[in-house]
Amino acid sequence: MTLEIMAFGITKDIVGKTIINFEVPSGSSVKELKEKLVESYPRMQDLKSLLIAVNEEYGDETHILSEQDEIALIPPVSGG
Repeated sequence: MTLEIMAFGITKDIVGKTIINFEVPSGSSVKELKEKLVESYPRMQDLKSLLIAVNEEYGDETHILSEQDEIALIPPVSGG
């Protein structure tokens, strides 16, 4: 299935654009999506924390994705 994924911050720099269409097997979980993203974009492995939001909520790693989901890559942030 094809997922439309929004990338923010450093993840946008890594993938090279704000929105990517990304192929994963049907029935993939958030955890499996993360693994596939690291395979395709090895620099993502260097991020200390990478959260994936699904439908405007942080995605539990066991959540099963569908093509209708709104998915966003939330990179680590710093502040002070």
